[in-house]
Amino acid sequence: MCGKVTLRIWLAPLLGLALLLPALASAQQKDYLSGLEADKIRDAELPSERIKLFVTFAADRIKKIQYELSRTTADRRRGQRVNDLLNAYTGCIDDAAELVELGVERQHDIGEGIKELVARGKEFLPYLEKLAASGQPIVADFKDTLDDSIEATRQALRDAEKAEKEMAPPPVRRKP
Repeated sequence: MCGKVTLRIWLAPLLGLALLLPALASAQQKDYLSGLEADKIRDAELPSERIKLFVTFAADRIKKIQYELSRTTADRRRGQRVNDLLNAYTGCIDDAAELVELGVERQHDIGEGIKELVARGKEFLPYLEKLAASGQPIVADFKDTLDDSIEATRQALRDAEKAEKEMAPPPVRRKP
């Protein structure tokens, strides 16, 4: 009897660890980024560069959505693919906005990244809103995700515009 209890005491933490390891491994790479994209994010040295990369990846998702919706070939999985692309777009925008907040908090020079996020976000938002208002039957397949993407873009733009105002100006170098 004592042997079974001891065995259970040792197996419980090991089982917990075995269940936790896959979750830790997946946390290393975002599921909406390709391996190459994740490598680019890791290799970017400055927060501003990372913000720009996430915005570029979001733009890529928008182009893929436009492609999917412009195709004339009937495809029953199109709605699911667009839904997945919208989720990936939202993840990229959310990560860019998170880096903006972190950059302001840590007083990093993220001005260029913020400019890119604001400029491109102002392109993305009208497209997404137009898509939501289009009344296309396929939109019903991903309406909730589209609404989330629109809200994420609006929030990222608000955060970026707020960060522009809060950012400390660069130091002024005086001539000796």
